[in-house]
Amino acid sequence: MKYDPHSTRYPSRRTVTYAAQGMVCTSVPLAAQAGLNILRRGGNAFDAAVATAACMPVVEPCSNGIGGDAFALIWSKGKLYGLNSSGRASQGISLEKMLAKGYKNELPSHGWDPVMVPGAPGAWAEISRRFGRLPLTEVLEPAAQYAENGYPVSPTVARAWGRAFDVYTKLEGPEFIPWRETFAPDGHAPSAGEMWKCPDMARTLREIARTGAESFYRGPLMEKIVDFSRKTGGYFCEEDFATWHPEWVEPISTRYKGYDVFEIPPNGHGITVLMALNILKGLELPEDRDSVETYHKMIEALKMAFTDAKTYVSDPATMQTRVADLLSDEYAARRRALIGDMAIDPQPGDPRCGGTVYLCAADGEGNMISYIQSNYKGFGSGIVIPGTGISLQDRGCGFSLDPKSDNCLGPGKKAYHTIIPGFLCKNGQPVGPFGVMGGFMQPQGHLQVLVNAIDYGMNPQECLDAPRFQWTSGKKIQLEACASPELVEGLRARGHEVEIVKDSGGMGRGQIIWRTEYGTLAGGTEPRCDGHIAVY
Repeated sequence: MKYDPHSTRYPSRRTVTYAAQGMVCTSVPLAAQAGLNILRRGGNAFDAAVATAACMPVVEPCSNGIGGDAFALIWSKGKLYGLNSSGRASQGISLEKMLAKGYKNELPSHGWDPVMVPGAPGAWAEISRRFGRLPLTEVLEPAAQYAENGYPVSPTVARAWGRAFDVYTKLEGPEFIPWRETFAPDGHAPSAGEMWKCPDMARTLREIARTGAESFYRGPLMEKIVDFSRKTGGYFCEEDFATWHPEWVEPISTRYKGYDVFEIPPNGHGITVLMALNILKGLELPEDRDSVETYHKMIEALKMAFTDAKTYVSDPATMQTRVADLLSDEYAARRRALIGDMAIDPQPGDPRCGGTVYLCAADGEGNMISYIQSNYKGFGSGIVIPGTGISLQDRGCGFSLDPKSDNCLGPGKKAYHTIIPGFLCKNGQPVGPFGVMGGFMQPQGHLQVLVNAIDYGMNPQECLDAPRFQWTSGKKIQLEACASPELVEGLRARGHEVEIVKDSGGMGRGQIIWRTEYGTLAGGTEPRCDGHIAVY
């Protein structure tokens, strides 16, 4: 990919970063450094990614947990692999039970109702088993040591932890007591630079490593989760965990201006990115990336793709609409034809007519991985299994409670998932992994990063530094405070309802690694958080 490595088009803390032997990018420096240390000890990119991923529930627990879910795109020996390590709803839950509780459209964010079988530990073990070089006990040890000995909390994490403290400490019920004991043992959230540790989490990480995650799904850790569920009103049984396994899937892709963009197939909503690119590639973008017309076309393409994804994406076992139909050129052309000079209120088409963490790693052998894991909303459900440090996700919020929806809640079913890793190739060769975390901002961040790189030739750091927009609903969009008055007024003149946001935290946090024409690695990290690139 051609770009100017010296460009400083947008203000940033750094220029693009280069390395030859290895690179790990994520949102907390301590985690990236742990991955780099594993590389230096003889591990490969996959070992480094698993080490970094295992650190993240410790050093950024307000965004993910040991009880979260994960997805990955893995380039190894000339092939791209996809891993779906998202959980399933318990066999003990049902639509009827949730409607009887009075829920209307979706499940609440806290408590047992939105909790599903976690997939992250299974992802760590499976990636290590299939692609890693070092023992899982060695790979997870840095995370266990951070948990056991403590670490100073980074600034962005401290802010998010403080906001979460105000929410989670108000939750009432015996199921929420362990959260306070684990993440606010002194009655407050830790400040930036303050030491925090969790020996329970250290023991859990070592048991996951020693058993290859078997303890988590078919052993003592599973028994603790199920026992606490039964005692405090949950739905889990042993069979929910015993029958769950990570799934290797075939990545889906589209061609955009000479590049192949890959995403994980449904139940994830990475297909949103591909549909938006399909719409956008038939439109001519102006030379000025920051022009009103460029923003307008990206926004319109994205919100139509998003509306379709929210309508059709679900567990692939129950999804009635084919991925091939959603990604067809014919359908993209019909959706593209709806884009005019004015903002529209998007409606789904009919294709059948014709608080997440992201990381990426690469090594000198050509291995690359795009990896993401999450509890979904902040700390997730607010349920922590006593004595383990395992905070459980609230991914059930992704279900619909409309019985007519393909994504309707059901026992043993996967929910619509917002976390998506991305990967870019050209002429059958890897360019590299990329991702932007942040709930429903994720496909929007993917689209903007890709347009920045492919259409406007930005280097990896510029791609992440560039101002972002976020479509929220209807004609409503958010722009960062750095947006020019001309852009704001120009979009309003086209019918967009523009909100200026001063806190850029909701605009996503991304990481990128591209392989250069020289075979070296070029990385960018997020300026909106404590992003870090560890290299050698």
